[in-house]
Amino acid sequence: MTIDHVTTDQPVASNNLGDLLRSRKVIVLAGPGGVGKTSSAAAIAVGAALSGIRTCVVTIDPAKRLADALGIEHIGNDPVEIDALGTGNLWAVMLDADATFDDLVVRYAKSDEQAGRILSNRVYQNLTRNLSGVQEYMAMEKLFELHNDARFELLVVDTPPSANALDFLDAPRRLVSFLDNRVFRLIMSPGPALLRPVSFAARAVLKTISRVVGAEVVDEAVAFFQDFEGMEDGFRERAQIVQALLHEDATAFVMVSAPRGDTVAEALSFGEKLAGFGFSVAGVISNRHTPQFVTGRRSAALDASLEVHDREALEANLARMELLRAAEEAELSQLISELKPPRLARVPLLDRDVASIEDLAQMARAIL
Repeated sequence: MTIDHVTTDQPVASNNLGDLLRSRKVIVLAGPGGVGKTSSAAAIAVGAALSGIRTCVVTIDPAKRLADALGIEHIGNDPVEIDALGTGNLWAVMLDADATFDDLVVRYAKSDEQAGRILSNRVYQNLTRNLSGVQEYMAMEKLFELHNDARFELLVVDTPPSANALDFLDAPRRLVSFLDNRVFRLIMSPGPALLRPVSFAARAVLKTISRVVGAEVVDEAVAFFQDFEGMEDGFRERAQIVQALLHEDATAFVMVSAPRGDTVAEALSFGEKLAGFGFSVAGVISNRHTPQFVTGRRSAALDASLEVHDREALEANLARMELLRAAEEAELSQLISELKPPRLARVPLLDRDVASIEDLAQMARAIL
């Protein structure tokens, strides 16, 4: 893919995002939907791998755009090495929340029998499919797993659009809060009381679970909690570790936006919410900029080869492009003035959708 007759602007902040590759262990991309977040994550991962960093890119967005961007047919819940890169080490993961939950049960159950009872329990099966927040909780667990995988020196995380991304970032805290809840501890307490809920609060919780799973009886819900006993400490510990990891200096949050009023407004709102969680924006990727066409004196031969109406149409089109570019710069200036990122990368509008490793490598050069 080539981009003809364009120049790229120098960022007003420091040298793009390249220094993050060596100084950070986790790079989390967030921002509005439809701005090229997945492509940006894949491009950063490709650039990092080409520079010799063992990199894994993971998406918690259930849409299957990451495989398309990397030019491969399928990405699953386990890291898949991208052979098409040719050089460097790059893996990709697309979160499967159900499979991640099942893997956790098998890994942390005290026995094969305990794991088998949980996996076959209808309450468990319905909770993993229907309970709000499971996707975000399992994304947290997957991040924990990949961060502890010795193969990877860098994780690049592609999050869903901003509203759901906040759920992911808040999942560790909410899970710890739930596990420490007095009603949950009562249900999980061993002893005869477990078999017959004695408090109004416990009955209410079990009634809610039964309502979620349809015609399930409370006895099966109680059996699920019995079998889950002893595993909650592991969930709590991992949630606390991930919560700490997200706040470490080794983790960088990168905002992806586009130079349009609607996306800039959403990015600014998301930036405020990130700050409320205690996260700062380490860099901004402003994607799909109108290119700046090289202008200058035309040759006499070129002028002579153009009809008057063709020349006028070209000049009018160039004027429109310059107006559009000026509007984009105004939007970007607002984003930069309010977020104050130490790093900024402009990515020009490419002449086709990103659909290959070569496309991603070109995009990476603009970002890094």
